[in-house]
Amino acid sequence: MPLMSAGQAIVESLLAHGVDTVFGIPGAHTYDLFDALHAAGERIRFITVRHEQAAGYLAYGYAKSSGKTGVFSVVPGPGVLNAGAAMCTALGACTPMLCLTAEIPAPFIGRGRGILHELPDQLVTLRSINKWAGRIDHPTQASAVVAEAFASMRGGRPGPAAIETPWDVLGQRAEVAIEAPRAPAAPPPIDPDSIARAVEIVRAAKRPMITVGAGALHAGDEVLELARLLQAPVSAHRSGRGVVSEALPYGFSCGEAIGQWMNTDLVIGIGSRLELQHLRWKTMPPGLRLVRIDIDPTEMTRLPPAAGIVADAKAGTAAFLSALARAISPRASREEEFRAAKRKARAEFGQVQPQMAYVDVLREVLPPDGFLVEEISQVGFAARFGFPVYAPRSYVTCGYQETLGFGFNTALGVKAANPTRPVVSISGDGGFLFGIQELATAVHHAINVVACVFNNQSFGNVRRDQQTIYAGHVIGAELTNPDFVKLAESFGARAWRVENPGEFRTALEQALAADAPAVIEVRVERGSEASPWPFLHPSFS
Repeated sequence: MPLMSAGQAIVESLLAHGVDTVFGIPGAHTYDLFDALHAAGERIRFITVRHEQAAGYLAYGYAKSSGKTGVFSVVPGPGVLNAGAAMCTALGACTPMLCLTAEIPAPFIGRGRGILHELPDQLVTLRSINKWAGRIDHPTQASAVVAEAFASMRGGRPGPAAIETPWDVLGQRAEVAIEAPRAPAAPPPIDPDSIARAVEIVRAAKRPMITVGAGALHAGDEVLELARLLQAPVSAHRSGRGVVSEALPYGFSCGEAIGQWMNTDLVIGIGSRLELQHLRWKTMPPGLRLVRIDIDPTEMTRLPPAAGIVADAKAGTAAFLSALARAISPRASREEEFRAAKRKARAEFGQVQPQMAYVDVLREVLPPDGFLVEEISQVGFAARFGFPVYAPRSYVTCGYQETLGFGFNTALGVKAANPTRPVVSISGDGGFLFGIQELATAVHHAINVVACVFNNQSFGNVRRDQQTIYAGHVIGAELTNPDFVKLAESFGARAWRVENPGEFRTALEQALAADAPAVIEVRVERGSEASPWPFLHPSFS
């Protein structure tokens, strides 16, 4: 067995698991890990960022857009805490992402001696915001711990993992065997009785709706076949968008699906927590029944269905389809009905101005294989229902954490994973300034993302709520901003300033053609945006 340090064993184990990119920031505690990354040479790419939260979000974007595991490294203590938002996001959005960090020297752990970057119990902190977390106490354990982390991230409901290694252990040397990747835990066998119950419920349903989430990203063919068999619309809120292309009559954005909801008598949830119906729409149609397909058995107790199939979304939907095909007759086509309903909904979206005018330009200019990375903002909210999505993983979202500063940083990770495909991020002025320092990362590494910054000089949603709910008591919501064009140019990025959708179209076309890091500032009058909430939190009264 070769003699190597714990840092070298970690890097060799990453390579054994197919990792080709690591994001992060080196620091004293992790020098031995970074020396091992340097020794790996061209076998692994390292992308330096300018803030630990960005390291996590670049890894998240890399993973979310590619389906591979995103990896990042930060120092312990404050570095881990700075990256915590990204780990929370990956946990909520079911994304395999690995944090590699250090710890204070092993003899001091838990003793409260005030060692540099000490936390009272960092491992407990990591376990609270990751699916799995562990520690390497000796170089001989390194490969096994890495293998366990990867198997945990991939088994069952995907999620992030974290590994900490004490400062003094990272440089220790020993004879180390590099483990081959472990197979993730096998999905549970599909229960035929659950399938039979679900089939009987479907047979009685007249107007079913299918809802998909991140768990169904790999099950698009099966979901579409199910939709055609049942003549059912397929709705999605965020992560499931594009599982069924919204260019097809069956693919509905959340806003388009609103018109179908109160006549729905059955929801078939596939790989989804069903936030859309139970937290966003809330009002339940009379007599509604629920069938669920989900790999996480706890989902069946969190939101109990009439029939629950605990299975991988692709395999479970295929088994369900096979049984349904034998039990029901073909249903009359509703495709024209669906097309008309979607046209009607899109006409109604036109009320949400000026946001929808910009969203329409984004869809018209961004090529079909391009990525849109959203962030909570007035245009980001409108894109959630108004931007048609044609393929899974091409619309990258933060999930339910909704973190400001997510969009641009995540888009850099998306581009790192997909260097030949166009990537556009949308942010408000407030959110963009959470991560604007990563323009330096984009320029330094030639990560050619186009960042669209909608500058309404405010935290627009907060300001609207304070005006409408709190009698105009506006506090902390109106902002003074830098000159975004000059600031972007000072980093070495290309920049444009526009004031209407026509100018935006021209600038977006030029920015994509430039194939360089770019910022488009869109000036929007403060308070001028119509509320998007009727299409996100509709009232059915």
